[in-house]
Amino acid sequence: MAITQAMATSFKQQLLTGTHDFTNGTGDTFKVALYTSSATLGAATTAYTVTNEVSGTGYTAGGNTLTNVTPTSSGTTAFTDFADTTWSSATITARGALIYNSTEADAAVVVLDFGADKTSTAGDFTIQFPTADASNAIIRIA
Repeated sequence: MAITQAMATSFKQQLLTGTHDFTNGTGDTFKVALYTSSATLGAATTAYTVTNEVSGTGYTAGGNTLTNVTPTSSGTTAFTDFADTTWSSATITARGALIYNSTEADAAVVVLDFGADKTSTAGDFTIQFPTADASNAIIRIA
């Protein structure tokens, strides 16, 4: 079992069919769920699953709703990103996460591998997304 950071292959195909709307404020709802090291997630992941999702104080199944950054471009790269998200007063351990589109049948978007277990004990568990630019944004199409 492993978590491998990747953009979901199904998401790439769905971009070509116009499935996802990243328009800030009026588009689809994107969420991020946390997973234990027992999870198997990667490019072949197609949808949110409760299998090996973390549990603990301050965490609700399905994860947090994300606030997205309106898609834009720079040079030949289009990109979008999300605002950081926090589970407050949480006691959880997570190895990775899945960003998914809850508006579109929980379709997988991106798998995040934290590289090691990350733990919070009665404190904040925060995912800090990278800078929203052509070189760093969490979702980039070059």
